[in-house]
Amino acid sequence: MLSYLELVELPNGDIVLQRSEGDENPLVTIKFSQETREHIVGSALDVARAMVQAGIEAAALAADDDGFIDEEDIDDDDDDDQELGSKIVH
Repeated sequence: MLSYLELVELPNGDIVLQRSEGDENPLVTIKFSQETREHIVGSALDVARAMVQAGIEAAALAADDDGFIDEEDIDDDDDDDQELGSKIVH
């Protein structure tokens, strides 16, 4: 069975990428800050679509290149980010 994906803007302003069958667990959730929402009024779905497309393209490159993030590109100087388990890629 072919599964389609859809971007949906939730009542709280979050945008989710989910299966069109209505799975309760979204594949991706995009949360814009209030400041950002004020700047992109009316085009949040377009921005989210571009973000998802860029992510899919990056994943395809990663699959082709067997990974595309070099360790030297990760900024390890920020201890706060490391405590949270996040990584910054430049």
